[in-house]
Parts: sequence; C-alpha cells; structure tokens
Amino acid sequence: MRLTTRKIVISGILGAIAILLGVTPLGLIAVPTPLGHATIMHIPAILGGVLEGPFVGLLIGLIFGLISFLRATIPMFFDPLVAIVPRLFIGVTAYLAYAATRRISPFLGYAMAGIVGTATNTILVLGSAVVFKYLEPNLAIGLGLAHGIPEMIVATVLVILLAGGIKRIRGFEDPSEITRR
Repeated sequence: MRLTTRKIVISGILGAIAILLGVTPLGLIAVPTPLGHATIMHIPAILGGVLEGPFVGLLIGLIFGLISFLRATIPMFFDPLVAIVPRLFIGVTAYLAYAATRRISPFLGYAMAGIVGTATNTILVLGSAVVFKYLEPNLAIGLGLAHGIPEMIVATVLVILLAGGIKRIRGFEDPSEITRR
C-alpha cells in the first residue's frame, strides 16, 4: 500500500466533510422512523473506500468514530469500543463490496458499497453495544431495522450519485468501469 499525495488529499477532504457532518445537523436526514432521522455521517468513509481504497476508508472511519466519541451524549458512545472501533471497518467493507462487484457494473459496485458500508456501521455499533451491555439484544435489533434500512437507502443513493459523479469527472481511471451505453 502506497500513500500517495492524492490519497492524503482525498482523506483530508473527506475527513473534513465527516467532521462537518458530525458537528452540525447536516449529518442527519429526516426520515419517518422513531427517532425521525437517518445519519449520513458514515458516507465519507464509504466514499473513501470506493474512491481510494481500504486504507483511506479506514482513516475516514477513524475520524467518524472519533467525532462520535468526542461528541457523545449517551453512555454507549463514551466507550471507544462502541464509538470508534466499529467505524474503522465501514470504508474497508465498502471497498471490498465495491471491488467484488464493480466489474459486473460500476453502478452495482457503488450500490453494494453503500449497502455493505451502512450495514457494517449499524451491525458493528449495535452489536458492540449489546456485547458491552449498553443495549438489550431485542432493542438493538429493533433499532437496527428501524434505522438501518432507511440509512442503507439514503447511503446507497448518495454513494451512487457521488462516487459515480466523481469517477465520471476523473474519466473512469479504471478501464473496467466503462459501461456500454
């Protein structure tokens, strides 16, 4: 793995976006769920993985986790094993999903990255909260379904639009990403 200037710059930009989403209300989108919102704070980590690979995705996930930990308002997010560690895997799993499916279709790769990255966040955070006794299993499952599904939908749409647009602007650096028109 080589840390290029471009990877550093993309990490900085996406990290700044993650911070902005984490410290302002911009990181929450209104949806009809019990809490009334879906988070999009994990999207920069997914984009980092898709655009620049798993290490950049991990770095952005670390930033997201640190913001979650530093701005915690509920006990489970004061625990770094719940607030930080699960977020490290968002961009990594998004990258793996994208890499496994992009040759079939870039659109499918972006969609799978959005779904898998969001599922990683939801499952690992809520699973950690259960393991460390912050939540009961039934409550975690209910929260996961009520919030995870809308967050997957929002993330998938945003990742398709954003990653697809950025890759199009870059001119499809990977020849396997050129689709037949």
